[in-house]
Amino acid sequence: MIKKSARFLRLPEYPLSDLSKAKRKLISRGVDIIDLGAGDANLSPPPEVIQALAEASEKTEMSRYGFQAGLSSFREGVAGWMKKRFGVDLDPYQEILPLLGSKEGIAKLPLAFMDPGEIALIPDPGYQSYLGGVTLAGGNPLLVPLVEKHEFLIPFDGFKRETLEKLRLLYMNYPNNPTTALASLDYLADSVEFCRKTGTVLVHDNAYSEIAFDGYRPASVLEVEGAKDVALEFHSFSKTYNMTGWRLGWVAGGADLISALTKVKTFMDTGSFMAVQYAGLAALGVYDEWVPKNVAIFQNRRDTAVTSFNEAGFNVTTPRATMYLWIQIPNQESSVSFAKRALEEEGVVVLPGAGLGSGGEGFFRIALTVGNDLMKTAAKRLGRLIET
Repeated sequence: MIKKSARFLRLPEYPLSDLSKAKRKLISRGVDIIDLGAGDANLSPPPEVIQALAEASEKTEMSRYGFQAGLSSFREGVAGWMKKRFGVDLDPYQEILPLLGSKEGIAKLPLAFMDPGEIALIPDPGYQSYLGGVTLAGGNPLLVPLVEKHEFLIPFDGFKRETLEKLRLLYMNYPNNPTTALASLDYLADSVEFCRKTGTVLVHDNAYSEIAFDGYRPASVLEVEGAKDVALEFHSFSKTYNMTGWRLGWVAGGADLISALTKVKTFMDTGSFMAVQYAGLAALGVYDEWVPKNVAIFQNRRDTAVTSFNEAGFNVTTPRATMYLWIQIPNQESSVSFAKRALEEEGVVVLPGAGLGSGGEGFFRIALTVGNDLMKTAAKRLGRLIET
């Protein structure tokens, strides 16, 4: 057997990989599966986006390398959207970088800012690409438990001096996957100050900023004065516009930080398909009229899911953002065991909390990715697993 690198061997299994294999086997046997695992909704992008992609794909110049610069109109469109949505002024050519989805930028980022043995603070539970990127860069992930008594926020005190001396990255994600926790602008300001004092890059994954309910409007860390000196904020089209497979996003922040990530990407990819960037620009153009309707669908699904799971015997609070419910397993069963039984006995795919870090043990996550009838059925099926 060919030797694998030590960095590779440090990687855990990605959360959904084993479940996906098991799901495919059951489907091949004709089992009726309800998939609430991945945050990949069964909804379509705006029709204007599909039309824009079709039109752009016919243009010869769109099939050439985009490199990191990409389409000027896309960068300018993103800058205009950030100004309108958050009141943030950004130079479209120095402070914005198009991405092949925010995931790839997040994963590559540590290569620009970490040396082997240096530390990144990573929320636990949390999106596993944070840990994966740090691990592959040779860094040391320091998992910070997200606990209810701290409102699932990362505390900025109590770290040892030797930890702070080696600290290079702080990953945050609010609205949060998987806990659905929210962060105030004051908390984001505290995080900026912490990073300024410690010489740390603040990595804010804001993928769910537009999937918010009941009038709540999540903030951008870049609204904090001076944040661009230390912070990079990642945005995605995947959830806001139901474009998970299109692989398009952007990162915004100070020119020095953007330049560093740009250099890393220059050696690793040649940018996103320019026709997809053109389609992304069309998405931003229909934001005002289309996104509220899409959010209303998710809010309706959220309300149905909360009611259905509570009726099935779970204790579910109503989230104000994201496309998830974070549900405690009431019978002390491990999350992996529960998810395995959910799939094998009831044909329902859920994400075990432990797959997002040890801090997620005792919970499972469902995504609002199916219609209300299927969600009600899934809740009833899973309720059977906790009947005494």
